[in-house]
Amino acid sequence: MRTFLAFLRDRITLVKDTEKEALSLLHEGGDEKGYREAMRRKAMILANLSADAAPLLPGVPMGKRPMIEHRLDVFSQSAQRSLDIGSVFYMSALLYPDDHQPGQPNTLEVFLADLERDR
Repeated sequence: MRTFLAFLRDRITLVKDTEKEALSLLHEGGDEKGYREAMRRKAMILANLSADAAPLLPGVPMGKRPMIEHRLDVFSQSAQRSLDIGSVFYMSALLYPDDHQPGQPNTLEVFLADLERDR
């Protein structure tokens, strides 16, 4: 379980760093193309989340595995949909519910916190 949680932490950092890069490109550099590409990378990271995590799941307790697999699939499928339709807005909104406020954790961070608390 520890290896899977470390993987999830690393992916969260990668997503957040990609988002920061995208916003910097847009707001500081006026680079809309760069922003779109960074949002596409974010969506790709999330679209691959389930497949990338699969080799680590044997280390997850059997009782938690179906729920974890389901949540990873939901994250990945949503990201894949954003890529399929090519919506940069959808890509930017991945992991953020409609009522999200700046400074609040995103849904992937909440998922990790729940897993760490329930270990």
